[in-house]
Amino acid sequence: MIQGIIFDYGGTLDSRGVHWSEVLWQGYQHASVPIDKETFRTAYVEGERALARERIILPQDNFHTLLRKKVALEISYLPVQPDEVTRHQWVEQIAAYCDNAARSCIDEARPMLEQLHDRFPMMLVSNFYGNIDEVLREYDIRHFFKGIIESAVVGIRKPNPTLFRLGVDALEMQPEQVLVVGDSLKKDIQPAEQLGCQVLWLKGKGWTEAEDRQTHPHTITKIAQVLEYIDKL
Repeated sequence: MIQGIIFDYGGTLDSRGVHWSEVLWQGYQHASVPIDKETFRTAYVEGERALARERIILPQDNFHTLLRKKVALEISYLPVQPDEVTRHQWVEQIAAYCDNAARSCIDEARPMLEQLHDRFPMMLVSNFYGNIDEVLREYDIRHFFKGIIESAVVGIRKPNPTLFRLGVDALEMQPEQVLVVGDSLKKDIQPAEQLGCQVLWLKGKGWTEAEDRQTHPHTITKIAQVLEYIDKL
């Protein structure tokens, strides 16, 4: 019997299971940034490494502010640099596009979260930048979660199963009583299974083609299907 639920955030609640690099790439295309996808992916990786090294994202930053900082950082790693006016236009257009995309996904997920909140205690366990509490409050979904376990705060990152162990402990349950919902087979589903949790993989477009080819017996393609899955148990 499921008695509690742990949700991942990025890629799960805010992008329908699609890896965030894909959402950002759509934003770059929307802004007509003249680069190919491979160039973008290289800049994306370098940007993520820089965000891990330096305290660029602050706890009070909402998601739009995070995106503006993140995109500006990524653009700094492009092989050909735009002038300042163009740079500003790209940052603003991409950040707005991605923020709107995330808000649309959150709005889609909200009815499901409301129904689950009435039935189960829930935790959020996420690899994030130290500001997820503010992001959730800005999107008006923070109240659905008993608490947050965030990698930048606790100093542990998925796929280390300890991050999920902290979430299970916060629910005051045993792993087998907890359902973990996430978009990454490697970072969410497999470590949660190692811990003994029940799992549900929200599968969208991943980072690699190899991941896209992988399968799991407990897979959904839409966030609303979490309710259907639980009701069938």
